[in-house]
Amino acid sequence: MMAIYLYLSPTLPDTEELKNVELQTPLRVYSADGKLISEFGEKRRTPLTYAETPPEFINALLASEDDGFFEHFGIDLKGLARAVIELIRTGKKKSGGSTITMQVAKNYYLSAEKTFARKFTEILLALKIEQSLSKQEILELYINKIYLGKRAYGIEAAAQVYYGKSIKELNLAQLAMIAGLPQAPSAANPVNNPRRALDRRNYVLARMRTLEMISAEEFDIAARAPITARYHGATSEVLAPYIAEMVRRDMVERYGDDAYTVGYNVYTTIDSSRQVAANKALQAGLLKYDRDHGYRQPKPMAPVTTLEVAENPELEPWLSKADKAHDIDWPQTLEQWHDLLRAQDDMGLIAPAIVLTVESTGAWIFQNNSERWLPFSGMLWAKPYVNVNIIGAEPKQPSDLLSIGQRIWVEETSNGLLLAQMPEVEGSIVSLRPKDGAIQALVGGFSFGSNKFNRAIQADRQPGSAFKPFIYSAALANGFTPASIINDAPVVFEDASLENTWRPQNNSGKFYGPTRLREALYKSQNLVSIRILKQVGASKAVNYIEPFGFPRSKLNADLSLALGASAVTPMELATGYCVLANGGFAVDPYLISRIEDSSGNILFAAKPRTVCLECEKQQSSIAQEQQAASELLEQQLQQQLGLSNPLQAQTEAEQLPAAPRVMDERTHFLMISMLKDVVRRGTGRRALALNRDDLAGKTGTTNDQKDAWFSGFSPDLVTTVWIGFDQPNTLGRWAFGSNTALPVWVDYMGSALNGVPEQPFEQPEGIVSVRIDPETGLLAAPGQSNAIFEYFKEEDVPSQPVKLSLPDNNDGSSNTDLVPEQLF
Repeated sequence: MMAIYLYLSPTLPDTEELKNVELQTPLRVYSADGKLISEFGEKRRTPLTYAETPPEFINALLASEDDGFFEHFGIDLKGLARAVIELIRTGKKKSGGSTITMQVAKNYYLSAEKTFARKFTEILLALKIEQSLSKQEILELYINKIYLGKRAYGIEAAAQVYYGKSIKELNLAQLAMIAGLPQAPSAANPVNNPRRALDRRNYVLARMRTLEMISAEEFDIAARAPITARYHGATSEVLAPYIAEMVRRDMVERYGDDAYTVGYNVYTTIDSSRQVAANKALQAGLLKYDRDHGYRQPKPMAPVTTLEVAENPELEPWLSKADKAHDIDWPQTLEQWHDLLRAQDDMGLIAPAIVLTVESTGAWIFQNNSERWLPFSGMLWAKPYVNVNIIGAEPKQPSDLLSIGQRIWVEETSNGLLLAQMPEVEGSIVSLRPKDGAIQALVGGFSFGSNKFNRAIQADRQPGSAFKPFIYSAALANGFTPASIINDAPVVFEDASLENTWRPQNNSGKFYGPTRLREALYKSQNLVSIRILKQVGASKAVNYIEPFGFPRSKLNADLSLALGASAVTPMELATGYCVLANGGFAVDPYLISRIEDSSGNILFAAKPRTVCLECEKQQSSIAQEQQAASELLEQQLQQQLGLSNPLQAQTEAEQLPAAPRVMDERTHFLMISMLKDVVRRGTGRRALALNRDDLAGKTGTTNDQKDAWFSGFSPDLVTTVWIGFDQPNTLGRWAFGSNTALPVWVDYMGSALNGVPEQPFEQPEGIVSVRIDPETGLLAAPGQSNAIFEYFKEEDVPSQPVKLSLPDNNDGSSNTDLVPEQLF
């Protein structure tokens, strides 16, 4: 023995390292309010301290693995002797006689090979570990390292995997079940082999009773308890798979494969309640569109086992449907169906089911291992799809739609179950905090499980009229006013680079003649947008719009820019709208707020460009002082170097960079005023349902109704909704941003702004309100009955009043409208 020790001792590792060992822990992603979104990593693990471990579990573990743990010095001499005697008598190694300390030595340092050399090394290591660590520290290492099946490493991960709870929430039977897993975690866990797992659990309970760790009554209750374990995937408190994937990619770029194992905790900017609202709003909107366009009547069938086929498989081809329906082996069939439904990914508002029987007033369906009633009233919408503009007749009876064994989707409503289907149409929601670009909610499609393409950040689509506010902003910054008159009349463009002559039209196909700029925006008149862009100049407009957050490479420097023909992502459009919502400042969207290591140390903290009105005021004050008295310049610079630096609106601890202004505050106010009219009286009127006075936005519909948009905001939240097909195709002749995307926006914003007080957009200095003539945009005449109020920059107020119609002159001429219209 001494010779073996002398031979192996130099090769033994330093057991002091165990005190600082880092267990492989998965990457976890959280919302801003600390709710788990997702975790990534091959090994699911949540380390616990000894003090956090329930004493009942410690007892169960010791009873099953090493009841003399607190008495021995690392090895169990009796156990080893028993193993040696068994080996000599049978020639086989039936038990290793390993203590928990020896298993720690093996798990942390050694391979799983079964050789005498490894066993001796394990024994020597166990002795060294006992000298270096306390019994509690050794147990702590064991319970966090041990593999317990289903990718679960450690007892806390096992509790989550098999019961969906913390180890601290489990009862005695459940604790004994986990304590019995180390012997055969893959072959005898309660998911893979419930019968064997039950036997092992009851063995653990019996050992606890023998050792008087539990009473006879506790043993009886626990031993009779049914198996309640089932597989629980990664526990998610907030369904946000597109967000989780965005974070995963970012973390892999930062840290490589270590991102999955080092135990990083990533806290995002996501507001969990807003994310839940966005999920529901988008799915509800897509499902409604899908119902409105008919039922595609999918006919996928679940496997049905008949009694005849079970006994004579060769009869399968000869049995009719009626034969099979009357002789179904229901226990075996339902077991198959249950497994089939459990394997289906979570689809949010709709859930899978299988038809059991079809009756005249509805159908019984199989779902969640039970029978449920689907009434015929929940199927009446399912008129057959003919094409995007036509649907067929209403079904007359349930059998027109359903048959036994058919796999279907159903939606839970307040009126009972509703037949559903996976929509072919797609969409996205992006919701940003305008003061700094923090992503509050994001949904990249109907279901991440069915399609992982993130339309919110990956889909370049034409925004149509939802882009017009940026064209109008450029116009207001270059001499136009909300009262400027532009002729909404036919226009033809001929270009050698175009195959055909371009004749743009309004969506309505009508022309409205001379129109005020404000009115043209809320009516979404295309020809007015083209004329004002031609007047401003496409290149000049691009230069103005790019700082809002649009990649210059995506902006067409031609007149098609006026109609939103430059494809952008929903995220890019929402970023541009942040400028409109926050007072005219450019911000960058961001998702990760901070990254922590497994010990809670902050490795990264976001410092986004943030709107700071106080900074701007103080900067303006500095500029005025510098112009007024040059001798104050040095003093001001010295102040900037100190803690009272006026260029920093944040506290010294925060030190957030100020967002740059890209839109003059007066131009911004005029634009907001016009966009609020889109909601009050234009294409965005559905938003009035929210009963708020601080909402503004713009609808968008592209050619042939291939894309439907609504981008809108309050001072606290910007949200963009896009709906369309992945392969661009018409949504139908009646689909527009106002009736397809806007209802989704209203649904979401109603929840997202619940409890958020209204915040008016403040009128800056240098803006005045005057009465004008609605036909000409000139100052109203005294006493004019149809005059309206309009906002102007002080220097842009019309200088002349309108000249009202007068009686004919003696020469037959008229003095009507002597001031010419502004026609562009």
